Amino acid sequence: MKILNILWALLFIVSCSKKENHPYTFYYWKTNLKLDEEEKKVLNQATVPYLYTRFFDVDKIGGKFQPVAVITKDQSFQTDKQIVPTVFITNQTILGISQEEIKFLAESIHHLVQKKAEEYHLKINNEIQIDCDWTAGTRDDYFKFLKELQRVSGKEITCTLRLHQVKDKKQTGIPPVNKVYLMCYSTSSPLEKTNKNSILDVNILKSYLSKMEDYPIKKVEVALPIYSWGIITNHLDKHKLINALSKKDLENPNFKKISEYEAEVLKDGFYFGSYLNKGFKIKVEEISEEQLTDVIVFLQKKIPHFNIIYYQLDSKFVLDRKF
Repeated sequence: MKILNILWALLFIVSCSKKENHPYTFYYWKTNLKLDEEEKKVLNQATVPYLYTRFFDVDKIGGKFQPVAVITKDQSFQTDKQIVPTVFITNQTILGISQEEIKFLAESIHHLVQKKAEEYHLKINNEIQIDCDWTAGTRDDYFKFLKELQRVSGKEITCTLRLHQVKDKKQTGIPPVNKVYLMCYSTSSPLEKTNKNSILDVNILKSYLSKMEDYPIKKVEVALPIYSWGIITNHLDKHKLINALSKKDLENPNFKKISEYEAEVLKDGFYFGSYLNKGFKIKVEEISEEQLTDVIVFLQKKIPHFNIIYYQLDSKFVLDRKF
């Protein structure tokens, strides 16, 4: 009987530490909607019937609300997935906004989403997702905006949820939505001098989400990173990002490898579309399968059931990756 109890306990521990199969799909975050063959293939295999597609950003420029980088569409963008329009709003757009401006902003966003969906014959579902890194200072007006957008659009309004908005929920508040999308990336700034992976440091994520099970909104989907980049450091310790670099890109006779993910430029020249001088350092940050599994297993103990939305659908990031 004692042995049986031990076996049950071991079985329970193993089952708790095993990655389950979660339905998944992708974010699409390019301004020109187009799909190559690899992207179409991977998207067709996705088990969630939606593609979360960024339609435009909203910023406040010269005191006026402006749509930024509005989508265009290529003929190659064909999919059976329903499109979930996603709109990124800068925090400064919400800062000091009046009640009249909230109404204007909600109406303008709804109309532009509808216009682009009709113009490009996009099969959109009944949801608009808003992505905003709101703060304690903008929370009340942002939450009013979400309610107003729901009222004018008649759609289900959902929003993204960043790690600090979970950890500091008393200060940042709980958004008035039924479903949130937990963004499990950007754990630190890539422009800080650190040996941590700024896209995803699993220990930082776990500390921020240690009380995730107490979060009042129970319908939670999980956004996970599959993107990569290179952080270039010049002689003055200034940094810039080059998108979509991987450690394979460091295999170059003009680079001296410092570590598995770091190299020094030995010869001035154009690399990855940028001019880099001798002595510049390149640090690649990418996400391993082990990191993603670690996050998923951790979240399974915090969130009852969740879909995964990988950020982002791009052949550079999906090639050779198992979903």
